[in-house]
Amino acid sequence: MKSPVYLNALRAFEASARHESFSAAAAELNVTSAAVGQLVRSLEEWLGTPLFHRGTSGRARLVLTETALRAMPDIRAGFDRLSLGLAKLKEGSANGLLTVTVSPAFAAKWLLPRLDRFQAAWPDTDVRLDTSLKLLDFPAQGIDIGVRYGAGTWPGLTAEKLMEEEVYPVCSPALLGKSRRLRSPADLANETLIHDLSVDSRAGFATWDTWLERAGVKEISPKRGLRVNNSAAVLQAAIDGHGVALARSIMARDDLAASRLVRLFPEVELAAALAYYVVYRPECATLPRLLAFRGWLFDEAAQNSPLPQHGF
Repeated sequence: MKSPVYLNALRAFEASARHESFSAAAAELNVTSAAVGQLVRSLEEWLGTPLFHRGTSGRARLVLTETALRAMPDIRAGFDRLSLGLAKLKEGSANGLLTVTVSPAFAAKWLLPRLDRFQAAWPDTDVRLDTSLKLLDFPAQGIDIGVRYGAGTWPGLTAEKLMEEEVYPVCSPALLGKSRRLRSPADLANETLIHDLSVDSRAGFATWDTWLERAGVKEISPKRGLRVNNSAAVLQAAIDGHGVALARSIMARDDLAASRLVRLFPEVELAAALAYYVVYRPECATLPRLLAFRGWLFDEAAQNSPLPQHGF
């Protein structure tokens, strides 16, 4: 087997083993499932041994053979070393491609409105934005740096706290004008509550249950209302007057500043248990373009001055 084919086949095998699926590996590698299957078969033919168990009816996922299972840690370590070697080839310059991962909502509500300032400061660095809620495999997917929301611990990654935030109800000025009864948290009983399905209360995210408990309101069912599976869309639903959303202050900051949204009941304070973190692989910490983007993120976060609060 020629070297390029060998490397491609090994990459297809590693991705298939990690995802336990040819189709998922194909999506990651941007090829067809048939191409991944053929590459894996060519590797098996060259090695003279099967790598996955086959022929078991009803099996929903790929299962490694014992031989493949023993070899997998070394194969993954090898790909990590290759990725690191390629990164070091570019260490001498901040130029080139920088791959950044953030959630779709954080990209829409915070990063993208500010990104032109980074591009103006570093015109020779091209940013590739990978928006995903999933915890991506940084080495396998070529991720340089990211911003993640959580408790600050992600295995294999350095995490530095970027921003903390509050959680509070918001609505459109038009809705507030129509509903003069929004004088106290108990008045939310007359409004549609907008829920963010992209957050998980079990992971520490604040939900309407949490806020209503903090506000001392027991008469309102926190389960009713409109449910949306994207944090940016939750805020847009509130902007459009569909109800009252429970906002995270970092995500809502620009909408509040532009008077697209109004904060309700500022006397009820609820700090989020989670925060935004800059995350990257420790072995890539000295890459000039990563350092440039990391520094820019912290500069932008430091410029987020508190917004005036309006009580009603």
